[in-house]
Amino acid sequence: MRIRSRFASRTAASSLVVAAALAAVGVQATAQTASAATAKKAVSVVTCTTANTKLTVTQVSRPINHLLLKATNTGTKPCYAYIAPFLRAGADAQAPLNWADETTPQAVVTLDPGKSAYAGITTSSPEGEGGAKEKTLGVIFTNRNGKAINGEKTLTLPGGGVFFNSAANVTYWQDNAQDALAW
Repeated sequence: MRIRSRFASRTAASSLVVAAALAAVGVQATAQTASAATAKKAVSVVTCTTANTKLTVTQVSRPINHLLLKATNTGTKPCYAYIAPFLRAGADAQAPLNWADETTPQAVVTLDPGKSAYAGITTSSPEGEGGAKEKTLGVIFTNRNGKAINGEKTLTLPGGGVFFNSAANVTYWQDNAQDALAW
């Protein structure tokens, strides 16, 4: 009996060692497969620019004195719409519109090909000073550090022009129009 018991214990122990080795190999193979799948899915993401997006500006009925800027990714790779656009209201504007800091999103807006980002533009308010009716809007994208990149795209403003005063500002890029116009 003693020999049988010892043999059974060795057999059981050997089986456990083999099972553990096979499990380790299976885990390693699973990890390699997951790693390969992640590498295949990894697509380089570029910065959104005037070269890889289509820009449009529209007037909205609500809230009053607002425009909606829409940037649609026309490229083949996803792109990051960093921070907020620099906007120049009118050809003679000396400085860009202020960014509405309270609109900072939780994360950078990423645009897959064909998808859009939105920025709300407040054109004027009773608290603002001065102002004039402008016919164009210059748009410049930013990099991750908030610096202007690539060339300016000039858009024609709707309705033959829009009144801007010193209260004008623009939101950070948002992933939907409702959030862009909520400010």
